[in-house]
Amino acid sequence: MDVSDLRILSLLPWTDWLALAWFFAAWAGYATFARRRANEVMTLLAVTNHYRRLWMLRVTGREVRVVDGVVIQSLSTSPSFFASTTILIIGGLLAVLGATDKAAELVKEIPFAARTSVLVFDLKVLLLLGIFVYAFFRFTWSMRQYTFGALMVASAPEPREFERGEASREEFSQRAGRIVGMAAETFNDGLRAYYMAFAVIAWFFSPLWFAIATAGVIYILYQREFHSEVLAVLKS
Repeated sequence: MDVSDLRILSLLPWTDWLALAWFFAAWAGYATFARRRANEVMTLLAVTNHYRRLWMLRVTGREVRVVDGVVIQSLSTSPSFFASTTILIIGGLLAVLGATDKAAELVKEIPFAARTSVLVFDLKVLLLLGIFVYAFFRFTWSMRQYTFGALMVASAPEPREFERGEASREEFSQRAGRIVGMAAETFNDGLRAYYMAFAVIAWFFSPLWFAIATAGVIYILYQREFHSEVLAVLKS
C-alpha cells in the first residue's frame, strides 16, 4: 500500500469505512439474493411475472389490442415520472456541491448530526449523487423496455395465425411477458436505489446510524418483496 492509498483511507475514520462497506455489501447482496430467490419461491416479482405472461397469453386471443397498448403506456408512466423527478434531485445535489460550505454549516446545526470536514461532507453528497444517477439510468432503461413490450404487442400475430399453428401462443407469451417483466425489474432496481438513498441520509448523523438505517431499509425491502399482504393476495 503506497502513500496515496493511505491518504485516501485517512479521509474517513475506520467506522465510516466499515459503514460504507456494509452499505454496498448489503445492497448488492440483497439484490443478488432477491433475484435468485425469485427463481425458487413465489416472491412478489415472480408472482407478477406470472401475471404478465398470463396477460400476454390473453393478448394472443384478442382481435383488438388497444387496451393492451394503453396498459403498457400506463405502466411506462411510473418510470417516466421517477426519471423526471430524479433529474431534479440530481440538479439539487449538484447545487449543494456548489455551496458546500453553507450546506455543511447548516447540517452542523441539526441536533445529533456528525461534525465533519467539508471534504467528508462532499463525499457523502457525491454518494447520494451517484445513487440517483444510477436510479436515473435504470428508470430510463425501464421506459425503453416498456416500449419494446408495446412493439411486441403491436406486432403480435393475429388470433387466426395462432389457431392455424403458424405461430405459438406459448412462445409469444413467454417472450413478450419476459420483456415486460424485465421492464418491471429494471424499474424495481431504480426504486430500490431510492430506498437505499434514505439510508445514506443517516450517514450525515453518524456511521452507526448509517449502518442501522441500511439494515432497516434492507429489512423493509425484504418484507415487502417476500412477506407483504399484497403478495399473499396475488398468490391466493
